Amino acid sequence: MTVLSTSFYNSKKKSINENYKDTLNNIYFQKTLSHLLSNLSPKFKNIEHKISEGETFHKILNSYSIPNSEIVKIKKKLNKNYNLNNLKTNLTLKFTIDESNNNRKVTSFLFPVSRTQKILLSRNFETDMFQSKDIITNLNKKIVFKEGKISQSLYKSASTLSIKPNIIIEFARVYGFQVDFQRDIRKNDSFQIMYEIFEDDNGKIFETGNIIFANLKLSGTNNQLYFFDKKGSKGHYDEYGKSVKKALMKTPINGARLSSSFGMRKHPIDGYNKMHRGTDFAAPSGTPIMASGNGIITRAKWCGGGGNCIKIKHNSTYQTVYAHMKNFARGIKVGLRVKQGQIIGYVGSTGKSTGPHLHYEVIENGVKINSQKLKLPSGKILNGKERKLFEIQKIKTDVLKSELIIGLK
Repeated sequence: MTVLSTSFYNSKKKSINENYKDTLNNIYFQKTLSHLLSNLSPKFKNIEHKISEGETFHKILNSYSIPNSEIVKIKKKLNKNYNLNNLKTNLTLKFTIDESNNNRKVTSFLFPVSRTQKILLSRNFETDMFQSKDIITNLNKKIVFKEGKISQSLYKSASTLSIKPNIIIEFARVYGFQVDFQRDIRKNDSFQIMYEIFEDDNGKIFETGNIIFANLKLSGTNNQLYFFDKKGSKGHYDEYGKSVKKALMKTPINGARLSSSFGMRKHPIDGYNKMHRGTDFAAPSGTPIMASGNGIITRAKWCGGGGNCIKIKHNSTYQTVYAHMKNFARGIKVGLRVKQGQIIGYVGSTGKSTGPHLHYEVIENGVKINSQKLKLPSGKILNGKERKLFEIQKIKTDVLKSELIIGLK
């Protein structure tokens, strides 16, 4: 009896150990555990928010779950020096949040009055009040022109020319309405880009501005775009005054490869044929993912097999889904209103995934459709007085471009 009991106990123990090992070695379990561990946030969170047209100061801070009492304190301090009802677009708010308690206190806040003047608010923890300091920097605007051939990807080729990452992403966003960067780009296609930078007296670049001209030459055909800065019609237009902007971008990611299209396929993990109701874009882990259109985030959480995923409602007709993300961009949460081209997360391999990629879905009237065959109406066309102003601006841009090209020779 003793021998039988000992044998049964050892057998049961071995079985439990093997099941335990199987669970630990299970890829899906490991990814779930990794997700839980990665959500252990640090005490302080640094946030940078680029001001978009139509945003208000209160709504920006509220989108990062900053308590109303904190917003009132900051506004009261800043209102002594600046009218917060007149936020300047494209300038960047920088602030730090202490997340060690439920109050989410702001420890420092850098407010840009202009490109050369900023107000720094620092919290005095003894009085729990903010102290302010003016920071003046002499910045000089400079126009930079770059051109090159695409050898592997646009991102890689532009990076070798020391073009700032945010400018490359903006370039891809602007062309994302009409160009599929996975299938339309060919080796030795070329690009030109002319954009603003702001330097101090020592030549150090503090920030970048607008892309005022861009050209993506595909298979020998030019696709020129000009920036028009008139209020109410601000954006990029082709040489005929037609806006490139549409309701949804063709692809919400740059530098990726279409790895699995919409339709029936053999599932890479489950091993059997099933309908793939999305489009997969393979890209290096950490590659930025953009919102393909304006909308409200209705889901931003762990979605089981989809890993970290985000769902955006764009209007009564369209919704989009982004899955297998490594992590979300700062401030992303349910209820947040996002702009087209805004970075919402980064490529990963969370959930049921064999490698880093973005699983992208477009839902039309509740039905998942092939995003690559989606046809949307074209954007605004400038007419009348606006068209005349655009033509004048276009001529000035072309002259400046010619001067910069000559200067490079």
